[in-house]
Amino acid sequence: MRKLTYYVAVTLDGFIAGPNGEFDFFPFEGEFAAEILTEFPETIPGHAREPLGLTGVPNKRFDTLVMGRGTYEPALEIGVTSPYPQLRQYVFSTTLTSTDPEVEIVASDPAGFVRDLKRRDGGGIWLVGGGKLAGALLDQIDELIVKRSPIVAGAGIPMFDAAFGPVRFAPTDSRSFAEGVTISTYTRM
Repeated sequence: MRKLTYYVAVTLDGFIAGPNGEFDFFPFEGEFAAEILTEFPETIPGHAREPLGLTGVPNKRFDTLVMGRGTYEPALEIGVTSPYPQLRQYVFSTTLTSTDPEVEIVASDPAGFVRDLKRRDGGGIWLVGGGKLAGALLDQIDELIVKRSPIVAGAGIPMFDAAFGPVRFAPTDSRSFAEGVTISTYTRM
């Protein structure tokens, strides 16, 4: 069965974006950036792949992604209708209509859809965000890969927007980088 991984950047105080969806304050430089480009090349948006030397680089972990409407909208605002053409893309929204043949808009229950998706053949499934979708999919998340930056945002979009209900994950790996970012991996217990 396929695995759903919430691979996400987060601040020290648990935010994945600012109050208005800002995310450009997260660092992407030095050895940390080199690690992402090497180990997670498919997580780089299509329009940035060529400038970063990723043209033709195969996917390593994921072949599919799921994201919420709020995570998809920044791409639409800059005219990018298929932000990750190297992956099968599903966007959960009850208000959007199809914008690109490479992006499937899903208006149904996220948990039910992902349960079905995990049963299909294929590689890993990347939960891009946002916090509301992560909260709705918490019971389906098999793995967390958290890129924690040494930043306090003070307010914003939380990593999980969910009702109280503790779910345990076991730490399986952690790496620190000179830029102060730590990538930690956790597996559902």
